[in-house]
Amino acid sequence: MNDVIRAEALTKTYSEDGLAVDVLHHIDMVVRPADTIAIVGASGAGKSTLLHLLAGLDQPTSGRVFVDGQDMAGLGEAGRGRLRNRMLGFVYQFHHLLPEFTALENVAMPLLIRREPVRSAHDRARAMLARVGLADRVLHKPAELSGGERQRVAIARAVVHEPRCVLADEPTGNLDTHNAAEVFALLRDLNASLGTSLVLVTHDHGLARSLSRVGVIVDGRLAMGDRDALPTSPTPC
Repeated sequence: MNDVIRAEALTKTYSEDGLAVDVLHHIDMVVRPADTIAIVGASGAGKSTLLHLLAGLDQPTSGRVFVDGQDMAGLGEAGRGRLRNRMLGFVYQFHHLLPEFTALENVAMPLLIRREPVRSAHDRARAMLARVGLADRVLHKPAELSGGERQRVAIARAVVHEPRCVLADEPTGNLDTHNAAEVFALLRDLNASLGTSLVLVTHDHGLARSLSRVGVIVDGRLAMGDRDALPTSPTPC
């Protein structure tokens, strides 16, 4: 089986006021099936940029990203979109749910985009919402849900199509301690039960230590290591 994601010598440089600003330098990284990886680093270190490069949502200045063995640079935008829809799920700090749609309709969206019949998509969405503890909230719109419930809907949307990897960017950062713990436990449970890989950007070293591997970004470079090597103090954010 292919690695889920493989990054080779990724570099990202932005232009700011006519000057080149290097964000990431020659990053190599492999996400294997059912992996759990935390990415930590100071605010502005490039954690979210790395996640976007891995997903093909942004293009590297140099280097390559392979998803399921396919070179993202060799695909057009439509091809990258299809590959993302098949292989990847996304969870962000803010839920990004469509406010005019119900929880059921939001969760069904990835399935409808790949042209799954509406009834089948809604059945799968309903089952996933039940799995994340929201069986009685399927017809509620985001404004009618609590913050924790909205993030559960976002997770259901991210995994309803059973992607091989979930990329999560500070998914608990906007929640109180209780809801954050519940959302993180849900991500881990889905990782275990579905065999879905998880790449989690976080500033919380406690969360990071509960995953199998940790990547630390310092000065634009990524050092991958065992979770036991992580310092006990939290990374500034």
